[in-house]
Amino acid sequence: MRKQFLFLFLALIVVNTIHSQTRGTKVGYIDMEYILQNVPNYTEATVQLEQKAQKWKQEIESKKIEITKTKDALNAEKALLTKELIEERETEIKFLETEMLDYQQKRFGPNGDLMIQKSVLTKPIQDQVFTAVQDIAEAKKYDFIFDKSSDLTMLFAAKRFDISDQVLRVINRAEKREQLTKKQLEAEEAKENKEDAIDENPALAERQKALEEKKIARDKIIEERRLAQEQKKKEFEERRQKIIADREAKKNGTVSASTKIEDTASAKNATDKETAKTKAEEARQKQIDANAKKLEERKKVIEERKKAVEERRIRILQVRDSIKKSRENKLN
Repeated sequence: MRKQFLFLFLALIVVNTIHSQTRGTKVGYIDMEYILQNVPNYTEATVQLEQKAQKWKQEIESKKIEITKTKDALNAEKALLTKELIEERETEIKFLETEMLDYQQKRFGPNGDLMIQKSVLTKPIQDQVFTAVQDIAEAKKYDFIFDKSSDLTMLFAAKRFDISDQVLRVINRAEKREQLTKKQLEAEEAKENKEDAIDENPALAERQKALEEKKIARDKIIEERRLAQEQKKKEFEERRQKIIADREAKKNGTVSASTKIEDTASAKNATDKETAKTKAEEARQKQIDANAKKLEERKKVIEERKKAVEERRIRILQVRDSIKKSRENKLN
């Protein structure tokens, strides 16, 4: 019995070793600069820091202008001053220049206020990124994850290995959860599961991206047509008002009856034409709306099918896990 147990244990070790070797190395990378630029808190703080830096630059520029004025004054008065006064003025200028350079170093030097405040601003978000990277690496079995924006030279990096958006989602989820109710949390978790499924399935991600691009293009076309229709209505209304104004002017003037009849007929024809155009536009818009509705319904059916496939996949995984656990229990 002991020999059989030992044999099974060694066989499991060999199988795991072979599986880890055949699985291959899973590598990913992040772009820290891209992540920082898309974190709202960091963006707001960066704007405030940039405003401070601009204020410091203005102060340095004011000191430079003051030094330049002092030098010009000395050059203009040098012929009238004694040697002692000239030396005194030159000493004052050197003092002002040294003071200006010290202030510049204090604000913008390697250990200046700007670098210190940037470090203080960046470190909490970097810690969040490192935590998110570790969670993703453990959950999705990554062997290595690199930072594209670091000193590491990456001559080429395929976009499919970029997990920056996943890291951003993890950070944003943590911030959102603090402000959501229980019901909202459940909805958010369902949305997160869907996003994770898309991340795990590149083909599904591509299809989702294509659907979103089509929707954006369709919405753009509908909006352009709506604006064109509104513009035509506006032009029609302007022409109608002009016709009414012309009629009123002719009533108050000396115009023959035949001319009035011709004007009335032409105005009526123009109005009829515009009305027909408007109706045609409305019919075309209704057709566009009907097509858009059909596309939305088709998209909804596709989403439901995807959801059903995902639920079946989860059930299969659960069954596999239960079978695996039962086998392990039998072995133990």
